[in-house]
Amino acid sequence: MRWYPRRWSPRSKLFLVLAVVCGATAFAIVRGYAARIEALRPLVGRPIPIVVAAAPLARGAVLTQDMLQLASVPEAFAQPGALRSIEQAVGRALVADIAQGEVLTRTRIGSSGGPVAAQVPSGLRAFVVASGIPPGTVRAGDRVDVLATFGGQRPYTDTVATGLEVLTVLPGERDAFAASGSQAGPALVLLVTPDAAERLAYASAFATLTVTIGGTEP
Repeated sequence: MRWYPRRWSPRSKLFLVLAVVCGATAFAIVRGYAARIEALRPLVGRPIPIVVAAAPLARGAVLTQDMLQLASVPEAFAQPGALRSIEQAVGRALVADIAQGEVLTRTRIGSSGGPVAAQVPSGLRAFVVASGIPPGTVRAGDRVDVLATFGGQRPYTDTVATGLEVLTVLPGERDAFAASGSQAGPALVLLVTPDAAERLAYASAFATLTVTIGGTEP
């Protein structure tokens, strides 16, 4: 029995031609893209590793290896201060919330000090005031103002600092700052500038401090 080769139909031939054309086009596009990337390499720099969050992380979290991962970006696109190795961040506390995949920079981690110092960003200070407000009214992240009422023959009230961020809330016990006349209540650890810390220290020595709570930003 003789075997005769199968003849391709016109439709099959058309599909074959289209497949070859599509394959050649795809190859040309990928090759052109690779060529453009290679041409840009001197401008964007070589790929470098950066540390990013493996999951959403809250402020104050002490970083461990499983919270972080490495990503690779062109050198020109790396954020200033981006950490290059996970070991640089392990054991440090976050001074701000970060989202999953967000780059971890030196300004996002605190020092290796105690639980409060580790959360204080560079250039700021932590200052403790007795709030005189009911427990549970304020939580970390809220914004407050501090007023000082000076006595004497002509008493007056002055605003010492505004928009201060609450770093943490301490148990509601009278502390050394209550000697200034502040009422008992949870003590607030506030993030302040060095200048604001001086004003608060002066006011706590000579005036009665009052803490007012600001609204949340829209």
